[in-house]
Amino acid sequence: MNMSNIEHRESIDLDLGRYWQTLKRRWFFVLGAFVLSVSGAVYATQFLTPTYEASGKLLFKVDRTSSLAGIGAGLGELKALLADQTPLSTQIEIMYSTPLLQEVIEELNLTNEDGELLHPDDIRPALGIGILGGTDIVHLTYKSKNAQEAADIINAVMAAYIKTNVQNNQQDAAEAKQFIQDQLPRVQQEVFVAEKALRDFKEKNEILDLNTEFATSVQEIAQLNRNITTLEAELNSVRALTTSLGNQIGLNLDDAIAINTLSQSPAVRGTLQELENVEAQLAEERRRFRDQNPRIISLKAKRDNLQASLQQEIQSALGSGGSVDEGLLRVMDVKTNRLEEFITAELRRVDLTEQLDSLYKSLANYEARAEKLPQFEQQQRELERKVEIARLTYETLLENLEEVQVAENKSTNNARVVEPAIAPEEGSTAKLELLVLGVMAGLVASTTLLLLMEMADKSLRSVAETRDFFGYTLLGIIPSFSKKLFSRYLMGGDRQTPPVPVVDTPDSFISEIYRMVQANLKFLGSDRKVRTIVVTSSVPREGKSTVSANLAAAIAQLGYRVMLIDADMRQPCQHHVWGLTNAVGLSDVLVGQAQLEEAVNQGIEQLDVLTAGVTPPNPLALLDSRRMTSLIRNFSEEYDFVIVDTPPLTLAADALTLSQMASGVLLVARPRMVDRDSAKSAKELLERSGQRVLGMVINGISKTESTKYFYHAQRYFPLKTSSRRDRSQLPRRISSKSSS
Repeated sequence: MNMSNIEHRESIDLDLGRYWQTLKRRWFFVLGAFVLSVSGAVYATQFLTPTYEASGKLLFKVDRTSSLAGIGAGLGELKALLADQTPLSTQIEIMYSTPLLQEVIEELNLTNEDGELLHPDDIRPALGIGILGGTDIVHLTYKSKNAQEAADIINAVMAAYIKTNVQNNQQDAAEAKQFIQDQLPRVQQEVFVAEKALRDFKEKNEILDLNTEFATSVQEIAQLNRNITTLEAELNSVRALTTSLGNQIGLNLDDAIAINTLSQSPAVRGTLQELENVEAQLAEERRRFRDQNPRIISLKAKRDNLQASLQQEIQSALGSGGSVDEGLLRVMDVKTNRLEEFITAELRRVDLTEQLDSLYKSLANYEARAEKLPQFEQQQRELERKVEIARLTYETLLENLEEVQVAENKSTNNARVVEPAIAPEEGSTAKLELLVLGVMAGLVASTTLLLLMEMADKSLRSVAETRDFFGYTLLGIIPSFSKKLFSRYLMGGDRQTPPVPVVDTPDSFISEIYRMVQANLKFLGSDRKVRTIVVTSSVPREGKSTVSANLAAAIAQLGYRVMLIDADMRQPCQHHVWGLTNAVGLSDVLVGQAQLEEAVNQGIEQLDVLTAGVTPPNPLALLDSRRMTSLIRNFSEEYDFVIVDTPPLTLAADALTLSQMASGVLLVARPRMVDRDSAKSAKELLERSGQRVLGMVINGISKTESTKYFYHAQRYFPLKTSSRRDRSQLPRRISSKSSS
């Protein structure tokens, strides 16, 4: 079975109507499977023996002895790992565990018929353990053929669980003790490392007490700011004084100091006095004599000597690099008092400036230290916190070590038996359960059989399935009409003649459906006129000839001139439909053995029929000839519509050959007649040929589907007596059209 078939069967529509129809078709097999399953269950109940069920109860509680004593308070406490779980579920799984059940088997010496010890899997299915709703009680049950054995197993399971629980708690304490002993040296080392890190930090940053240093820094910074303010005020006052005195004497500090120093030297003062006298004499003599006069020359030489001597004395007094303008020396007597005041004020300014710089440096140092103090405090707190954690961990481990040493020797248990199991006096059989199981198995078996049979059926079963598989435009749905049903329309007509309801019962619902098909074809040709239509199907017996005849009749009844050609030379049918002779037909015209007017007959008014004629050895050779192409072209020019009835696509290439001469192909499909493989082949042939598929007509749908699609037709088209036309009495004429 291919993948497409499997995918289709997975999408079977399970609506009640279809399921009922499927049951009607397969009822015998479905009923047989159901009866067989139920009969087997009834037969099996004859071999059932009584089963005894014993039960017991365990109460889970917190052991408060440890919490009251203050030792090992959390040991053995039941806790769930996840929030949506209950811890009792974990304990139930422990009771189901293989080691615990193996211990029960060995304790009770449970053996099979061969005398071998049972396996835990042998007793686990009969053991039931569950939580009583809203309580901390676990209910245990066991079913066995032996009443006493059932009670013994329950009691043994509860005893084994309690023993295992105590051992697990003691083991937990031992493991905790070993863990603490392994961790103590490491934690002790962490305490040492943390304390050393704190000590090194304080030594490196010269920290004694950060809180005290914080308070001292604030006070010192405030005092420095006050001192700076005072000195700045005094400095501003001194600066104003020095500026005023400097403006009065016109000297800077260096010159003032130099002049003041020289004013204290007698040699400088004497030389300067003598130099002033010589210059006075020189000025006096120049008024009397010229510069070339010996006396003036002598005075100049004396003046120069005195100036040189004065400079030597100045350098001797001030040092080798010192020098003072003579003009300043001459006025030092006048400015001696102010000069001393200026020097004193300037020296005070320099001293105040140095003091202020010192205060600013101290303030900067205090502020820099103060800025680091929060960081130091944070680092110190982090180190102190590490020390505290390490110490607390170490102390906690020491305390826990003492507790687990006590708990290791204590029997901690969080469960106790509140209801031991006793041997039941009465047993029960599972007859009802087995019968219910048999009924359910019968339903499953019959449904499975039904689905398998449906999956094995490769035919397209419904209109929806056929439409979806092909994917072509649906032009019409033709209901199936049996001879019995159609005779109600014909009122006793000739049942050997294939029915053409469009002609025989023109006012019937089926006739109206064919008119809808021709209307849909007309709509398709709105952009490209449809004149020549090749009608074919995937496989035989899908009703392509019936559709061709009725479609041609429906178009002719609208006043159009229609030519119906029976191109199925292998299994011709149209001469039966219209009650014509097939002695001369299409094949005779194509080989030139008959004229066209001899072969064409009138079916009804406006409808001419060209039968297939004598079956040739190779029909495809005739249909794929220039003669056939010319014939189709002439018909399409002389008639409004040309309907060509052709063989099925999967059996002959006639339809594909003729479709090249036509406006398009009309595919007829009949559910339950065409299988999926043939339908797929037909679709692929049409796609590869590249011919235009006008659409498809789904023919011969079942009565059930007819009810689904044409529910309101019975009211709009009620069954009534129709005047049937006797097609055997229709006029037959030879077409007046010339042979092509």
